Amino acid sequence: MKNILVPVGASKNGLSHLQYAVDFAEAFKAKLFIVQIYNVYTKAGTMIKVDHIIERESKAFLDDLVSKIDTKGVEVIIKTLKGKLIDTLELACEKGDVDLVLIEPRTNSIKHEVYLGKTSGKIIKQMDVPALIVPEGYTFKKPATILMAIKSAIIKKAHVLKPLQSIKDKFKATVDLLLVKTPYHNQGDFDVNDELKAVVAQVVKTENATTFQGVLEHIQSHNPDMLCVVRRKRGFFAKKWEKNTILKKDFYSSIPVLVLSGLK
Repeated sequence: MKNILVPVGASKNGLSHLQYAVDFAEAFKAKLFIVQIYNVYTKAGTMIKVDHIIERESKAFLDDLVSKIDTKGVEVIIKTLKGKLIDTLELACEKGDVDLVLIEPRTNSIKHEVYLGKTSGKIIKQMDVPALIVPEGYTFKKPATILMAIKSAIIKKAHVLKPLQSIKDKFKATVDLLLVKTPYHNQGDFDVNDELKAVVAQVVKTENATTFQGVLEHIQSHNPDMLCVVRRKRGFFAKKWEKNTILKKDFYSSIPVLVLSGLK
């Protein structure tokens, strides 16, 4: 893991989130991109200088944040980028060869019942780059145990397990695999291939209405330091991500959540 990107909004949790990002990047000796996306909707020929003002203020805001954290020798690159959120972030990830995006759960949401705000939810739902959701105020610690929860172990994409493998190897973590049989179970969904077998220490099978309910049932017995799930069109995030904002009653985690790209 060489390049990590952190989108920054107007959250009060910005400092602790950036410090976590620095600590995480330091462990991998990775480069850290700290970016803020802005957009201006104006009529043609009006407010010509607004872009420059917003860009300058955004850069000053990021510089001030970074000045208040301990960068620990990590190479930190600050960028202010204009454009639509997802398109701009995906382009930045492509140009920067980004391995992982670190996001805050609520960003600028002030509602306490919200787990993922509109912005963070949109990033998780629409981007195809692996992401790590870091709880508000969470202090970095090396994950010793990781619980990976999926309803299908079929892997068709190359290198999709790479972020999980990198974290496992770096921190010498143990990965347990929770296979959740849902009403949409298909034959072969529980066939664990050699690539996944090489990552996990033990496999547990359960039957629940949803993958998330399987997590709720087993998370206490596994007591993991990190949860790993899979972004997919129909699966863990399907119903929860119909809207970008995710409520805590629908999904909540007090530990970091690694979101892999879809396996298929």
